[in-house]
Amino acid sequence: MDVGARLVRDYEDGAGVAESKPVDWPDPGQYLAATLPVWGLAAGSVQVFAAAADRYRQATGTTPIRHRLNPERIAASFSSDRLLRIDGAPVEGFADLSGFFPTFDGWVRTHANYPHHRARLLDALELPADAARGLAEAQMAMIRAADLEELAAARGAIVVRVRDEAQWRAGPQAGAAGAGPLVALVERNDRRRYTLPVSGTPYQPLQGVRVLDLTRVIAGPVATRALALLGAEVLRVDPPRLPEISWQYTDTCQGKYSTLLDLRSASAVWEALLDSADVLVTGYRPGALERLGLTGRPGLVHARVSAWGFTGPWAGRRGFDSIVQAATGIAVIEGASAVPGALPAQALDHASGYLLAAGIVDALAARTGDGRGRDVRVSLARTATWLLSERGRTPGHAAPAVPGPGNTVVHGQVVSAAPVLAEFPDYPFPAPGYGRAEPRWADKPVPEHH
Repeated sequence: MDVGARLVRDYEDGAGVAESKPVDWPDPGQYLAATLPVWGLAAGSVQVFAAAADRYRQATGTTPIRHRLNPERIAASFSSDRLLRIDGAPVEGFADLSGFFPTFDGWVRTHANYPHHRARLLDALELPADAARGLAEAQMAMIRAADLEELAAARGAIVVRVRDEAQWRAGPQAGAAGAGPLVALVERNDRRRYTLPVSGTPYQPLQGVRVLDLTRVIAGPVATRALALLGAEVLRVDPPRLPEISWQYTDTCQGKYSTLLDLRSASAVWEALLDSADVLVTGYRPGALERLGLTGRPGLVHARVSAWGFTGPWAGRRGFDSIVQAATGIAVIEGASAVPGALPAQALDHASGYLLAAGIVDALAARTGDGRGRDVRVSLARTATWLLSERGRTPGHAAPAVPGPGNTVVHGQVVSAAPVLAEFPDYPFPAPGYGRAEPRWADKPVPEHH
C-alpha cells in the first residue's frame, strides 16, 4: 500500500468516518525528496482533506468533484515560504536566533522569530535584550543541551535538544505525543439546531459556514485557509499588541478576513462572534482558552492544533515544526554526519493543517445529522510520530526538485504558491490588510489587500 493511502486509512479509521474511494497516487519524481517519506505524508494529507470535502458534499446534497493529486502543486504549497516573493524579493524564513546551535555536548534548535520569543531566549541565556547572535552562540556553546532545554522551558523560550529517534522514544513525552488517533474527532453531548447552508456549490461547498481563526504561524492558518478555499467565511482574530510576522500573514491568510480584538477586554464582541460561529480553530496550549472562559458553545466544532499533544509532560510547552523535527529525531535522520538537517519543507505543519481541516469538515458533515458539537485535535508531534513509523526510507535520495513558476499566483507585488488542490487556480482573494476588518460577520465585498 502506498504511504499516502496508509495515511488516508489511518485518518479514516481514527476519526471513525466512512472509507473513501481509492485514488491513483502519482509518481512524485523528486518533489519533496527526503530520507523519510515526506511525499506520502504530504499527498496523503491533501487526499484526506479532499475526501472529507466530498463526504460533506454528500451530506449536504452537493455534487462531488473529481480531485487529482498534482505532485508539483502539492510541493509548491508545502514549500510556500520559499516561493513567496514580496516586491520581487524572497523572505527570510528564520530570524538570526532561530536555528541549530552547538552546545557543550551536542546541538539544540531554537525558535525566536517573534520578538517576545527572542527576548525570552536572551533572558534564559542571561544576556541583554540587544545581544548579538555571536554572544548568544558563545553562551549556548558552554551549556549542556539538556540543561539549556529545561532552562528555556522555565522561561517560556523555545529551545529543544536535538535527539536521535532512540533518545526521543526513551523520554516520557514521546509516548504521550504518539498516543491516540492521528486526528482525534470527539463527539460532545451538547447540541444545537443548525440550518444547513443552501448556497453551497460543488467548488464552494462550505458557503454559509462561519469560522473563527485564532491561530498563527503555519498549521492552523493552513487549515483555515483550506476551509476558505472551499467557501467558508473565515475571520482571523489577532491580539492588538502582538502583531503577526507580516510575510507569514501574507502567505497563509488568503481568502480570510482579518480583525484585531483583545478577547479579555472586548468580551461582549467576542461572545457575539462565538454565538454565531460554526467553527472555532485555536492554537493555544491546553487549558488556556478554558481559563479565559472563551469556549463552550452548543453545537460548536472546536478544532485545536498543538505542538506536543494535549497530555504528557510536554503538553504545556511551546513548539513549532522545526522544533518538533529536532526533538523527535527527524533532524538527525535528514542531516549529514554529526550535523542535523531538516525536511525539504515544514511538512509537519502543512500536513497537520490539512488533517485538521479534514477533521473540521467531517465534524461539520456529522453535525448536519445530529446537531452535536465536536472537538477536533491534531498535534505536530503526533504527525511526526506517524511519519517516523512509516516504512520506505530513502537515505540516498537526490536533491528535492524545485516547483516551477506555473505553481504560483501573482497579486500586485506579491507572488505566492497556488492552492494545494489543483482544481483551484487561486484562493478567493489575496491576504487582506492586516486587522482591517470589523470584528463581526457580514456579507462583505472582497477586501482590499496589501
